[in-house]
Amino acid sequence: MTSTTSADDPAEAAGGTDEEFDPNAPLRAESGGKNRKRAALAVAPFLAIGLGCVVLLLGWGLEPLWAFAILPPILFCSLLAYLVFSTDFLDERT
Repeated sequence: MTSTTSADDPAEAAGGTDEEFDPNAPLRAESGGKNRKRAALAVAPFLAIGLGCVVLLLGWGLEPLWAFAILPPILFCSLLAYLVFSTDFLDERT
């Protein structure tokens, strides 16, 4: 009996899974450019934790100035991490 798929990839022929929807597939750039999806997935948890801390401080009734004082470093570090992950800055160093 022959397979109906003509894929060269044995994993795709065996499971019929598309790499786009495979959770174990590596996140790599399609054309060697920026990989925004990988960068967003890497930075999102840390940005959420940082913004959650700001909301928690505001909820405790602390002065809003102190709660928003930690906001610029959170945003700066998230932006810096996004740029590093999206441009594969550390790719050649491993």
